[in-house]
Amino acid sequence: MLFLIEFSHAIRDFIEAGGQVLLVIGILIFTMWLMILERIFYFLRGHRARVKETMQRWQQRSDKSSWRAEQIRQAMISRVALGLGGNLPVIKALVALCPLLGLMGTVTGMIEVFDVMAVTGTGSARSMASGVSKATIPTMAGMVGALSGVFAATWLQRTTRREKMKLEDRILLERH
Repeated sequence: MLFLIEFSHAIRDFIEAGGQVLLVIGILIFTMWLMILERIFYFLRGHRARVKETMQRWQQRSDKSSWRAEQIRQAMISRVALGLGGNLPVIKALVALCPLLGLMGTVTGMIEVFDVMAVTGTGSARSMASGVSKATIPTMAGMVGALSGVFAATWLQRTTRREKMKLEDRILLERH
């Protein structure tokens, strides 16, 4: 219990040191990772069922070699690929937004530094420390979120492409 209290205080202090932009970045990263986890769970559970259903529908067809059958095959594969892609474009957009919000945190932190300099009239490091931390912490958080998101989005995209190709191969093998 004491650990949770100390952890929550550390998080609160970190957010206060980084400013309001850090809170927005945290919400963005949390949302991005929820969407990434949803995609991973879909690959593990929903995709297999959808492939099985698609394969059963293809196997039930008597005509598998005509032009019309080829168009139906392409439509089936496209539907499965759309399900695989899911919210991948949204994940990529959130990944791109992370460093931009980090940059916004940098700008707001530097504005605070210049405000302190204008009020005090000196370059006291102690009085500018709060603004400097509000400038650097959101930048770091935005970059960490973007890097983790890039790796996850790349893996999801590669897995989507591989699963689509595997389905195409399975259906082609059933055709002959």
